[in-house]
Amino acid sequence: MTGERGAKKGLGFRSKTWAMDIIRKNTPTREEMAENRFLAPVAHRVLSPELWRFTRRSVPRGVALGLFAAFIFPLGQILISTFLALPVRANVPLAALVTFVTNPFTLPFWLVIANRTGEFVLQFGAAAPAVVSAKAGSGAWAYMSEAYAVAGATLVGYLVLSFVAPVIGYFISGWVWRAVVARKRARRLKVMEARLDRRLGSR
Repeated sequence: MTGERGAKKGLGFRSKTWAMDIIRKNTPTREEMAENRFLAPVAHRVLSPELWRFTRRSVPRGVALGLFAAFIFPLGQILISTFLALPVRANVPLAALVTFVTNPFTLPFWLVIANRTGEFVLQFGAAAPAVVSAKAGSGAWAYMSEAYAVAGATLVGYLVLSFVAPVIGYFISGWVWRAVVARKRARRLKVMEARLDRRLGSR
Protein backbone atom coordinates (compact mmCIF):
# COMPACT_ATOMS: atom_id res chain seq x y z
CA MET A 1 0.00 0.00 0.00
CA THR A 2 2.73 2.45 1.00
CA GLY A 3 4.75 1.47 -2.02
CA GLU A 4 1.91 2.27 -4.41
CA ARG A 5 1.15 5.59 -2.75
CA GLY A 6 4.82 6.46 -2.76
CA ALA A 7 5.03 5.68 -6.44
CA LYS A 8 2.01 7.83 -7.11
CA LYS A 9 3.35 10.76 -5.14
CA GLY A 10 6.95 10.43 -6.24
CA LEU A 11 8.55 13.00 -8.44
CA GLY A 12 9.23 10.40 -11.09
CA PHE A 13 5.56 9.57 -11.57
CA ARG A 14 3.83 11.74 -14.13
CA SER A 15 0.55 11.07 -15.87
CA LYS A 16 -0.46 12.44 -19.21
CA THR A 17 -2.37 15.36 -17.71
CA TRP A 18 -1.91 17.52 -14.62
CA ALA A 19 -5.48 16.72 -13.54
CA MET A 20 -4.65 13.03 -13.34
CA ASP A 21 -1.63 13.83 -11.15
CA ILE A 22 -3.80 15.79 -8.71
CA ILE A 23 -6.42 13.04 -8.58
CA ARG A 24 -3.85 10.33 -7.97
CA LYS A 25 -2.10 12.28 -5.22
CA ASN A 26 -5.22 13.13 -3.22
CA THR A 27 -7.47 10.08 -3.51
CA PRO A 28 -7.34 6.87 -1.50
CA THR A 29 -5.75 3.89 -3.19
CA ARG A 30 -7.67 0.73 -3.99
CA GLU A 31 -5.85 -1.08 -1.19
CA GLU A 32 -6.77 1.60 1.36
CA MET A 33 -10.43 1.36 0.45
CA ALA A 34 -10.31 -2.43 0.56
CA GLU A 35 -8.93 -2.28 4.11
CA ASN A 36 -11.67 0.08 5.31
CA ARG A 37 -13.92 -1.85 7.68
CA PHE A 38 -17.02 0.06 6.60
CA LEU A 39 -16.47 -0.96 2.98
CA ALA A 40 -15.64 -4.56 3.78
CA PRO A 41 -19.08 -5.94 2.71
CA VAL A 42 -18.72 -4.39 -0.76
CA ALA A 43 -14.93 -4.35 -1.07
CA HIS A 44 -15.00 -6.77 -3.99
CA ARG A 45 -17.20 -4.35 -5.92
CA VAL A 46 -15.24 -1.25 -4.92
CA LEU A 47 -12.07 -2.84 -6.30
CA SER A 48 -13.66 -3.57 -9.66
CA PRO A 49 -11.35 -2.12 -12.34
CA GLU A 50 -14.25 -0.54 -14.23
CA LEU A 51 -14.96 1.73 -11.25
CA TRP A 52 -11.40 3.08 -11.36
CA ARG A 53 -11.25 3.90 -15.06
CA PHE A 54 -11.63 7.45 -16.29
CA THR A 55 -14.20 7.41 -19.08
CA ARG A 56 -16.63 9.92 -20.54
CA ARG A 57 -19.44 8.37 -18.50
CA SER A 58 -17.75 7.53 -15.22
CA VAL A 59 -16.05 10.92 -14.77
CA PRO A 60 -19.19 13.14 -14.81
CA ARG A 61 -21.02 10.63 -12.64
CA GLY A 62 -18.19 10.58 -10.12
CA VAL A 63 -18.10 14.38 -9.94
CA ALA A 64 -21.87 14.61 -9.51
CA LEU A 65 -21.99 12.00 -6.76
CA GLY A 66 -19.02 13.53 -4.97
CA LEU A 67 -20.70 16.95 -4.91
CA PHE A 68 -23.98 15.46 -3.73
CA ALA A 69 -22.28 13.66 -0.84
CA ALA A 70 -20.21 16.75 -0.01
CA PHE A 71 -23.25 18.97 0.56
CA ILE A 72 -25.91 16.55 1.80
CA PHE A 73 -23.84 14.56 4.33
CA PRO A 74 -21.77 16.33 7.01
CA LEU A 75 -19.79 13.19 7.93
CA GLY A 76 -18.54 10.09 6.14
CA GLN A 77 -18.68 11.77 2.75
CA ILE A 78 -16.06 9.54 1.12
CA LEU A 79 -17.83 6.37 2.24
CA ILE A 80 -21.22 7.66 1.10
CA SER A 81 -19.89 8.72 -2.30
CA THR A 82 -18.26 5.31 -2.71
CA PHE A 83 -21.48 3.45 -1.93
CA LEU A 84 -23.43 5.70 -4.32
CA ALA A 85 -20.87 5.15 -7.07
CA LEU A 86 -21.40 1.38 -7.13
CA PRO A 87 -24.89 1.11 -8.66
CA VAL A 88 -24.34 3.84 -11.28
CA ARG A 89 -20.78 2.74 -12.18
CA ALA A 90 -19.26 6.12 -11.40
CA ASN A 91 -15.54 6.70 -10.98
CA VAL A 92 -14.83 5.87 -7.33
CA PRO A 93 -11.55 7.81 -6.74
CA LEU A 94 -12.93 10.92 -8.41
CA ALA A 95 -16.16 10.77 -6.39
CA ALA A 96 -14.08 10.51 -3.20
CA LEU A 97 -11.81 13.39 -4.22
CA VAL A 98 -14.66 15.78 -5.08
CA THR A 99 -16.12 15.44 -1.57
CA PHE A 100 -13.18 17.53 -0.32
CA VAL A 101 -14.82 20.59 -1.87
CA THR A 102 -16.43 20.94 1.55
CA ASN A 103 -13.82 20.88 4.30
CA PRO A 104 -12.97 22.90 7.43
CA PHE A 105 -11.08 25.47 5.34
CA THR A 106 -13.91 26.06 2.84
CA LEU A 107 -16.71 25.82 5.44
CA PRO A 108 -17.06 29.61 6.02
CA PHE A 109 -17.33 30.20 2.28
CA TRP A 110 -20.00 27.54 1.78
CA LEU A 111 -21.94 28.72 4.85
CA VAL A 112 -22.22 32.15 3.30
CA ILE A 113 -23.17 30.76 -0.11
CA ALA A 114 -25.74 28.42 1.44
CA ASN A 115 -27.23 31.21 3.54
CA ARG A 116 -27.55 33.56 0.58
CA THR A 117 -29.04 30.78 -1.52
CA GLY A 118 -31.53 29.88 1.19
CA GLU A 119 -32.55 33.50 1.65
CA PHE A 120 -33.10 33.85 -2.07
CA VAL A 121 -35.27 30.72 -2.18
CA LEU A 122 -37.31 31.31 0.95
CA GLN A 123 -37.35 35.11 1.11
CA PHE A 124 -37.26 35.09 4.91
CA GLY A 125 -37.71 38.82 5.16
CA ALA A 126 -41.18 38.66 3.63
CA ALA A 127 -42.25 35.22 4.88
CA ALA A 128 -41.36 35.44 8.58
CA PRO A 129 -44.14 34.25 10.88
CA ALA A 130 -46.34 37.01 12.21
CA VAL A 131 -45.84 36.04 15.85
CA VAL A 132 -42.07 36.30 15.47
CA SER A 133 -42.30 39.62 13.67
CA ALA A 134 -44.58 41.01 16.37
CA LYS A 135 -42.17 40.19 19.18
CA ALA A 136 -38.97 40.87 17.32
CA GLY A 137 -38.66 44.23 19.05
CA SER A 138 -37.45 42.65 22.30
CA GLY A 139 -33.83 41.67 22.60
CA ALA A 140 -34.41 37.95 23.20
CA TRP A 141 -36.92 37.58 20.39
CA ALA A 142 -34.74 39.61 18.07
CA TYR A 143 -31.82 37.20 18.53
CA MET A 144 -34.08 34.14 18.30
CA SER A 145 -35.78 35.30 15.12
CA GLU A 146 -32.43 36.22 13.57
CA ALA A 147 -30.94 32.85 14.50
CA TYR A 148 -34.02 31.09 13.14
CA ALA A 149 -33.78 32.95 9.85
CA VAL A 150 -30.03 32.38 9.44
CA ALA A 151 -30.11 28.70 10.41
CA GLY A 152 -33.19 27.96 8.34
CA ALA A 153 -31.88 29.76 5.29
CA THR A 154 -28.50 28.03 5.56
CA LEU A 155 -30.09 24.59 5.87
CA VAL A 156 -32.32 25.16 2.87
CA GLY A 157 -29.34 26.56 0.97
CA TYR A 158 -27.33 23.40 1.60
CA LEU A 159 -30.24 21.28 0.38
CA VAL A 160 -30.46 23.36 -2.79
CA LEU A 161 -26.69 23.13 -3.33
CA SER A 162 -26.78 19.35 -2.85
CA PHE A 163 -29.02 19.07 -5.91
CA VAL A 164 -27.90 22.01 -8.04
CA ALA A 165 -24.13 21.54 -7.64
CA PRO A 166 -24.15 17.92 -8.89
CA VAL A 167 -26.06 18.91 -12.02
CA ILE A 168 -23.65 21.75 -12.76
CA GLY A 169 -20.65 19.59 -11.93
CA TYR A 170 -21.90 16.80 -14.18
CA PHE A 171 -22.11 18.99 -17.27
CA ILE A 172 -18.93 20.97 -16.58
CA SER A 173 -16.85 17.84 -15.91
CA GLY A 174 -18.27 16.21 -19.03
CA TRP A 175 -17.28 19.21 -21.10
CA VAL A 176 -13.81 19.35 -19.52
CA TRP A 177 -13.29 15.64 -20.11
CA ARG A 178 -14.23 15.94 -23.76
CA ALA A 179 -11.87 18.90 -24.11
CA VAL A 180 -9.01 16.97 -22.48
CA VAL A 181 -9.61 13.94 -24.68
CA ALA A 182 -9.79 16.10 -27.80
CA ARG A 183 -6.52 17.79 -26.84
CA LYS A 184 -4.80 14.45 -26.29
CA ARG A 185 -6.03 13.22 -29.67
CA ALA A 186 -4.79 16.38 -31.35
CA ARG A 187 -1.34 15.86 -29.80
CA ARG A 188 -1.26 12.26 -30.96
CA LEU A 189 -2.18 13.31 -34.48
CA LYS A 190 0.60 15.89 -34.49
CA VAL A 191 3.10 13.30 -33.31
CA MET A 192 1.94 10.85 -35.98
CA GLU A 193 2.14 13.54 -38.66
CA ALA A 194 5.63 14.52 -37.53
CA ARG A 195 6.78 10.89 -37.66
CA LEU A 196 5.24 10.45 -41.09
CA ASP A 197 6.93 13.60 -42.36
CA ARG A 198 10.30 12.38 -41.07
CA ARG A 199 9.86 9.02 -42.74
CA LEU A 200 8.85 10.60 -46.04
CA GLY A 201 11.69 13.10 -45.80
CA SER A 202 14.25 10.37 -45.17
CA ARG A 203 13.25 8.75 -48.42
